[in-house]
Amino acid sequence: MSEMRWLDYGVILAYLIGITAFGYRFRESQKTLKDYFLGGRDAPWWAIAFSIVSAETSTLTVIGTPAISFNGNFGFLQVVFGYLLARIIISVLFLPQYFRGEMFTAYELMLRRFGPNIRKLTAGSFLGLRALAEGVRVFAISIVVSIVLGTGELLSALAIVSLTLFYTFEGGMTAVIWTDVIQMCLYVAGAILSVFVILQQIPGGWDHVAELGRAAHKFQVFDFAVSMTPAFFAKTYSFWAGVLGGCFLTTASHGTEQLMVQRLLSAKNEREARLALFSSWFVILFQFTLFLVIGVMLWVYYQDANLPPPEPRDRIYPKFIWDFLPHGVSGLVIAAILAAAMSNLSAALNALASTTVMDFIKPADKVQRSDSQYLSLAKKMTVLWCAILLGIALLARSIESVLEAGLGIASIIYGALLGVFLLGLLTKRTGERAAMIGMSCGLAISIYVKFYTSIAWTWYVLIGSSITFLVALAASYLVTEREKRLHV
Repeated sequence: MSEMRWLDYGVILAYLIGITAFGYRFRESQKTLKDYFLGGRDAPWWAIAFSIVSAETSTLTVIGTPAISFNGNFGFLQVVFGYLLARIIISVLFLPQYFRGEMFTAYELMLRRFGPNIRKLTAGSFLGLRALAEGVRVFAISIVVSIVLGTGELLSALAIVSLTLFYTFEGGMTAVIWTDVIQMCLYVAGAILSVFVILQQIPGGWDHVAELGRAAHKFQVFDFAVSMTPAFFAKTYSFWAGVLGGCFLTTASHGTEQLMVQRLLSAKNEREARLALFSSWFVILFQFTLFLVIGVMLWVYYQDANLPPPEPRDRIYPKFIWDFLPHGVSGLVIAAILAAAMSNLSAALNALASTTVMDFIKPADKVQRSDSQYLSLAKKMTVLWCAILLGIALLARSIESVLEAGLGIASIIYGALLGVFLLGLLTKRTGERAAMIGMSCGLAISIYVKFYTSIAWTWYVLIGSSITFLVALAASYLVTEREKRLHV
């Protein structure tokens, strides 16, 4: 191994040690559940905004988005425009409810509106959803680390997960938010740096990239074609699938999933939560555009060099970085990709632990424990969920596209979650039993659509939430009539 390659390892090692030590320093402030799960509600809005971006992008974005434009075009941005519509809906419907009183999880809203059973069902759905989706993301981490170190998937994932667990276990949500800020800045800077380095590898620079990209329609964003054929609903990145799908997907993820809601609840007040939510969208748009541009540049590079791209395609960006970027620079960019992975994983571990403790263990306790006892239990749940995610990651090795797999998994359960939350916010007559019936039907239909139809994942949340809402609304009339007869 060359001496210069050791420079890359040194940069990566310095980052891993530095970010772990930085997160660990927040351990002294973790005295209560409010500190551990909500960061004491002391974080400024801009830090929460960066934390939202870190959770929304993750390693799946960093290594998966370039592969999308490498294979296709900029159509994925249609989904991002739907993200903005979702933020408007969340700020109007969801945020006012979340800031009525002190809440630790999104599913306490379901307890307030419906009852304990629907709270457990929605919280349990989140645990299953986040465990599966985050397991795929842990596998994405192993792709990067295995390229760098040449290790197997298990050892690669274990190395990063262990370090992330350490500072999440000790520093709680405060460590999550502030490490997110550093990690987001690092992986964006790494991506910008890689753009300039990749251009240096391409004769003709950006002008050549733009010429070939335009000729191959790589920069096409919008596809307004409409038809009622199966092919229309099978197309992932049309305008209608993208905007509607992105809107419903983000309304579900940012409005009903604890991973995102926990960040909003960490804001000092509703106004700062709203400010963090909207400002994060502009960063998201910039990031996705940046990584799509990188994908097109890599496509031009492989075209000019007449080289076969690596398989699976998610390896394209990290492999190019490690093989072709100057020593030291490649180590910095790989560290940036690991930063995205660690930021998302730390937030997921904290969200899974908070939901387990606040929505299942604490309500089931006949005798309430002290706050310090619950805090100790929360840390134990963090460790448990870490082990579960590693197990799921090992089962995800046959996945072709980690980005689309992660979004597809999430979209299956998001529909039912969003549908029942909308029921609680928009209707008054629907009760708990009807809501559970609707949610069960919405989840069943979403699973059927995923595994037995060719419909694209961008439609899953729209379909699932619509089925949940309509079935529950219809069931509310039947359930109400039956309950009246029982009381006569």
